[in-house]
Amino acid sequence: MATDETRLLREELEHYRAEKERIRQIVGQIGGQPSLRRTRLFNAVILTVVVLLFLVDLARELFGLFAGTIPPFVLLEVAIFLLSLKIVWMIHLQMKLHHFQFWILNSLDFQVNELSRRMRSLEQRQVPRAAGRAGPAGKKRSRSS
Repeated sequence: MATDETRLLREELEHYRAEKERIRQIVGQIGGQPSLRRTRLFNAVILTVVVLLFLVDLARELFGLFAGTIPPFVLLEVAIFLLSLKIVWMIHLQMKLHHFQFWILNSLDFQVNELSRRMRSLEQRQVPRAAGRAGPAGKKRSRSS
């Protein structure tokens, strides 16, 4: 009997692992996990542009380069604006992920409630059957009677 229970538990565990992997792939496809390559490229471009803007503004201040063409603090303002866009983009990705996780959890909650309802229904059907098999005063009838 213990081996049957162990076998059933192992089957349930394998089923759980397969479902977990399937859900992980779905989350990645829908956008719960952004493309790592695209994210790294975006981060590299933003970082490069911001560093260049800071260096050009520093060169303008120290060496007087671009003194007549670029007003003071414009490059710093553009760099801060780009960093703000990066932060907004990160928040957007997090909100997408949280929305999808909420959707998954809501779906799981619905499924658990549905299974609970079905289990109660099956338990209610099982009680009358067990009572019907019992003899008087709740004792089981023997085959000889």
